[in-house]
Amino acid sequence: MSEIDDILTIEEVAKYLKLKPQTIYTWAQTGKIPAAKLGNQWRFSRRILDQWFLEHFDEKYKNGEVSIE
Repeated sequence: MSEIDDILTIEEVAKYLKLKPQTIYTWAQTGKIPAAKLGNQWRFSRRILDQWFLEHFDEKYKNGEVSIE
């Protein structure tokens, strides 16, 4: 993957996270998701998004070992 592939648009993030672009836009505006505003456009780092996504899992799921009781 090249460095340019690491920078995503709102539409690409929405597709990646399986959410609507409007949700990503709202989250970016309110600081709920890590983003950088360049002019009037939002950009996202795939690496930072991956870290952010993993931080939002419950502790019991973070290590990848889930026991069903």
